[in-house]
Amino acid sequence: MNAEIVAEKIRLIDEDGEQKGVMTPAEAMVFAQAAGLDLIEIAPQADPPVCKILDYGKYKYEQQKKAAEARKKQKVIEVKEIKIRPTIDDHDFETKMKAAKGFLEEGDKVKITMRLRGREGANKAMLDDVLNRVKAELDAAGKVEMEPRLEGRQITMVIAAK
Repeated sequence: MNAEIVAEKIRLIDEDGEQKGVMTPAEAMVFAQAAGLDLIEIAPQADPPVCKILDYGKYKYEQQKKAAEARKKQKVIEVKEIKIRPTIDDHDFETKMKAAKGFLEEGDKVKITMRLRGREGANKAMLDDVLNRVKAELDAAGKVEMEPRLEGRQITMVIAAK
C-alpha cells in the first residue's frame, strides 16, 4: 500500500477502472494523492504488479464482506454419532435409522457405535446381523466409509452421505 510498494514498475488502474499504463510507484503515488485516495497493490504476482487507486478502508471492508459470504456458503461436515446395542428392539432400531437418514440427507457423516457388555461380544453372528441391518437400511442415503471395527468394548462404523 502506498510507499510500501517495492516493485520497480507497476501497472496502474485508476479509481474509475481505466488503465493508466506501466509506470514507477512514485509516479502512481502522484495520481493517488491527486485523487485523495490510496495506491494499493491488487495483484503482486502479475508482471508487472497491478496497483489500483482506491480508498483503502472501503477496499478492506469489501474484502471482509467477500470472506464472510464465502464462509457462509461453505458447509462444515459434522460426524453425528448414533449408539445402538446388539439386542436393540425393532421400533428403537427404526427410530435410530430415521435419525441417521436425516443426518445423511443434511450432508453429515454418521458414526454407528455398538456398545458391548458382558458376554455380548461372544455371539459374532448376532453382531454381524445387526450391523448388516444398519448397512441395508442406510444404503440408499449413504455409503460405508469405515467398515465395522472392534475397538475395545465397542464396534464402530462410519457412513458418509452419497
